[in-house]
Amino acid sequence: MFVAVLSDCHDCLENLEKVLARVEQAEVALFCGDYCAPFTLKMLADGFHGPVHSVFGNNDGDAFLLLTIAQKAGNVTFHQPMAHLELDGRSIAVVHYPEFGEALALSGKYDAVFSGHDHTAGAKTLGSTLWANPGEVMGRFGKPSFGMYDTSTNTFEIITI
Repeated sequence: MFVAVLSDCHDCLENLEKVLARVEQAEVALFCGDYCAPFTLKMLADGFHGPVHSVFGNNDGDAFLLLTIAQKAGNVTFHQPMAHLELDGRSIAVVHYPEFGEALALSGKYDAVFSGHDHTAGAKTLGSTLWANPGEVMGRFGKPSFGMYDTSTNTFEIITI
């Protein structure tokens, strides 16, 4: 199964639209926080064909409206303070902050851990756990990017927008 992993959109709808055009093969999307405004979540919910699992970031302003949009969309689930998911036989954690992502990866309880916040795309293996950051959809601090996770191989590819 392919899983799209996004983070730190910060209301950059132009780049989110580009991401949505490239994730058709993904069955599930994970969002590591910082939509910022609720209209960004609405665009993702409307534009992605499968379930979206999200955590809040430090810049997500109107939590009530974000949750309301998620409920109305029907395909978005918010997890807080982290997501613990079982996808295609893989144990997966999603958090916003990389400090927590690294600790979760080092715990050895997960096949894969995804985090965002620092806008830095990268992936490494800690013990037997893949720990990855898809970078930023926004593109303010570097090249905009997202990631594609393959549950069958437990591998992660960073895709520049």
